Amino acid sequence: MFLGNDLLPFLVLALGGALAVGNGLALVRPPANPKAGELAKAPIGRSLVMVAVGLLAAVWALASLITG
Repeated sequence: MFLGNDLLPFLVLALGGALAVGNGLALVRPPANPKAGELAKAPIGRSLVMVAVGLLAAVWALASLITG
């Protein structure tokens, strides 16, 4: 198999971590000078849901890697 048997858990870990960190940073540090048509800050509800989904995916992938 290409890149080993653990490719899918590693990809889920990377994507889940990026989803959680990216949305978390968007909440903590909004853009200083938003351009025309951009939001001044990230929507809080949607960003928190995305952080939770990313953390869930990352924890699930870590558990799969540790137990498998």
